Amino acid sequence: MIILGIDPGLTCTGWGVVAKSGSRLSHVANGQIRTNAKAGMAERLVELDAALTDVILQHRPDTGAVEEVFVNVNPQSTLKLGQARGVAMLSVARAGIPVAEYSTKLVKKAIVGTGGAAKAQIQAMLMVLLPGVKLAGEDAADALAVAITHANMLGSHR
Repeated sequence: MIILGIDPGLTCTGWGVVAKSGSRLSHVANGQIRTNAKAGMAERLVELDAALTDVILQHRPDTGAVEEVFVNVNPQSTLKLGQARGVAMLSVARAGIPVAEYSTKLVKKAIVGTGGAAKAQIQAMLMVLLPGVKLAGEDAADALAVAITHANMLGSHR
């Protein structure tokens, strides 16, 4: 089974793809999508959708997961994050792929064992869970963590 994880953001969206065979996970790919900060909101959302659609077409995931929005101090930032997240969910769902949602706290707990884990701790655990992985950046690491969380949750539902 191929699983796509997405850490949405308007400036930078991380994506990660893992393969699950039984209880074994392996890294397939990961990356980051950066939108043009000088473009209008609609253009940036179209850019994000196009890039995610390319990732989906290239890796053909069976299922996907998106990290839930956390509330920022700045309401404008939260709104922009929500719009990027909506585009991410739409891109996956439009391809006919089921989409799950996970809170940041749950993802951290699933990967590190505590919901208050730092990004460095997540990245260190990814190196253990996916030996030899080369991370494209923090957002890609977070997306791989979302994909792994989804892989583990799928296993617990069966």
